[in-house]
Amino acid sequence: MADPTLSRRHLFQASAGLAAALLPARAQAKARLGDDGLYTEDWYVDSFLDLPEDFAAARGKGRGFALQWSQRGCIYCKELHTAYFADPAIETPIREAFDIVHLDLFGAREVTFLDGARLTEKALGQRERIRATPTFQFFAEVDGKPKEVARMPGLLPRPEFSALFRYVAEGAYAREPFDAWLGKQGKG
Repeated sequence: MADPTLSRRHLFQASAGLAAALLPARAQAKARLGDDGLYTEDWYVDSFLDLPEDFAAARGKGRGFALQWSQRGCIYCKELHTAYFADPAIETPIREAFDIVHLDLFGAREVTFLDGARLTEKALGQRERIRATPTFQFFAEVDGKPKEVARMPGLLPRPEFSALFRYVAEGAYAREPFDAWLGKQGKG
């Protein structure tokens, strides 16, 4: 008769089996529509909207930092979250390399911006000249201060969308404009 006690090997096998069963579920995760009417991702930064603090935390982890602007009813925001981020080939490298804070273009929450200004989301969106959604603003440290180094106004086609995140993650913005960098990709 077999010994009914659990060994470490049995526990490991059970844990590995459970983890393997959960992996496909993550790849097929669905976008979440928040109570505010905005689509979001569970891996976005759960922020107190103190952006200097969020920026410092991202840098401390060796990650990029971006703001994603949305608005209620935005069909391209929905496509971003239900199609682009549903594709692990797009979502995984971004999730692994960036801390993203989600802002509402017409929101009333108070945000402390990277320069210390305290504004509502709506006022900050106006000040930053956000005209389309989704818009991503990418920030990096330049001369010891957070500075916008790239912007994606609207939803780019998938290859260019992913490429812009790579461009920022690689620090290529310090060498050349995105269009020039993109033109060199795949050549060589």
